[in-house]
Amino acid sequence: MLLPIYQVDAFSDRPFAGNPAAVCPLESWLPAETMQAIAAENNLAETAFFVPKSGNEYELRWFTPAVEVELCGHATLASAHVLYNHLGFSDAEIIFHSRSGPLRVSRASEGRFTLDFPARPPKPLAIHPDGLLDGLRATPLQMLAGPDLVCLFATEAEVRAIQPDMAHLAKVEYRAVIVTAPGSDGVDFVSRFFGPRVGVPEDPVTGSAHTTLVPYWAERLSKTTFHARQVSPRGGDLWCELRGDRVLMSGHAITYLRGEIEVPVG
Repeated sequence: MLLPIYQVDAFSDRPFAGNPAAVCPLESWLPAETMQAIAAENNLAETAFFVPKSGNEYELRWFTPAVEVELCGHATLASAHVLYNHLGFSDAEIIFHSRSGPLRVSRASEGRFTLDFPARPPKPLAIHPDGLLDGLRATPLQMLAGPDLVCLFATEAEVRAIQPDMAHLAKVEYRAVIVTAPGSDGVDFVSRFFGPRVGVPEDPVTGSAHTTLVPYWAERLSKTTFHARQVSPRGGDLWCELRGDRVLMSGHAITYLRGEIEVPVG
């Protein structure tokens, strides 16, 4: 069986930057083990699969090389990019139905797409989880717990300088560890995302992390709109807004690859 596949650099307006995601449009769902095997073969942070539901609505799932995940921003952006730019979709808005509920994506200004995701505010955490300090090889000023563990540092330079020990970091009992600090040069805050526990040592740009980061920085900076930058080696930019219990994230995307994969049947 031949299936179409696209590889898209999300949260970037140029190739070889942002976060690469594979996107496989389907007519109907494959077995979960087959989708997991495809994601492992792709060996990207995420592979997205979607099937049509009705009208402008689709069902959407995401897989890392190791597990299926509940929420993924960059692969959702990549999926919308494929629909609008390669599959003839022209409505003002796409609604993706996911394990995290309905996720809306629309075209924004300057060639960006806007994701409408649920906000997931973190709560302060007093005790360093096992493996954290040995994993980061740095001591955060503050920690907060949401779906991921958030570690606050004083400066962007500290965040950029972290060289984690992934074996120790994988022992931390959260999906991933996010490190963050105030930004500079017009950027409100910066971050990095480490997820060795789910098969993603460092994710280049992580939309889902910003559903936690944006509520935190909104409270700290007393504002609701942000220019955020993930300072991984590839790097990427997000324009974010906290709107009630939702986080809006806008970014660019660009196609790197189009092709077909051959999947065994039966």
